Amino acid sequence: MFNITKIGYNVGTLLTHQQVLSFSELSENNSNTHSLWVPESWGREVFSTLGALSQVTKKVKLGTSIASIFSRTPATMAMGSLTMDYLSNNRFILGLGVSTPAIVENLHGLNYKNPLEKISEYVECIRRLVSGNKITYNGRHYKIDNFKIGLTPNRFETPIYLAAINKKMIELSSTIADGIILYLKPISILEKTVSLIKNNIEQSTRNKNRNFEICSVFITSISNQDPHSARLRAAKTLAFYTAVGKFYNKFLSKNGFKNEVDNILNHYTNNGLEGLEQHISEKMLEELTVCGTGEEARKKLSKIIDSGITLPIIQLNPLDKTENSIKEILSSFSPD
Repeated sequence: MFNITKIGYNVGTLLTHQQVLSFSELSENNSNTHSLWVPESWGREVFSTLGALSQVTKKVKLGTSIASIFSRTPATMAMGSLTMDYLSNNRFILGLGVSTPAIVENLHGLNYKNPLEKISEYVECIRRLVSGNKITYNGRHYKIDNFKIGLTPNRFETPIYLAAINKKMIELSSTIADGIILYLKPISILEKTVSLIKNNIEQSTRNKNRNFEICSVFITSISNQDPHSARLRAAKTLAFYTAVGKFYNKFLSKNGFKNEVDNILNHYTNNGLEGLEQHISEKMLEELTVCGTGEEARKKLSKIIDSGITLPIIQLNPLDKTENSIKEILSSFSPD
């Protein structure tokens, strides 16, 4: 029997809208499914998707993983959060991040400046806005003048988790948020990262003695019949994020994967995405993904839990678009 009691699922970008809905509904059959997470970059819009998921689920929590602070004003994000609380009966978690310069500047047409300062103010604005009170906020980056959102809050406070890669963002997240969302963190340094987070929490006036969720998202592909292809599927996704994610490739380059990152970036510049996965080493795949057979995936997840991660989040990368391929991932982590 698989004894991990709490797992989240990130529906990723490879599933169709109907598959997202059907997987979400099916996932509640697993007693260890804690939450469903919807990403947002330049494709699927997160709040409308989660609104749909709130109507086909009853128990699991629903989160953004992540919503960029540059994509909406604090007021718009707060209104979306309050609306999701109503639709989901208080199952919503607001996952926020600072995105990347490429998305912020090239898609949204905004200047990518002072991300840490902005997200700190942003969180404060949202907390005040969802309180139900009329507020005035006069920050360096955001201002609200004597305004009250016209929705009465369902609960005292919407949980806010922050996505973090580097040390400064980890420190900020540990002190002002209710949880942290890690991504592309090598398993070998998870224990050290968790220790850093816990030390920051202990020094935080706000979070000391509070329950703080430490989440980590892992690219996941599983096939019992064809584990090699599952590993290849995971390698393709990992190579893509390494190529296009400036913060990701910079972090990975500094943490044991400089040769792989250099080769991936050189290949991407000259040849695009085709064949990019050939530069993912076996070590890189083992450290950064959960893939192979169901048994291999369960052992990897147990190792992740042992490092101190309180909520592992499985990013769905099915071998193909069939329902069986998607269900195989879910069944691999079933406690029954």
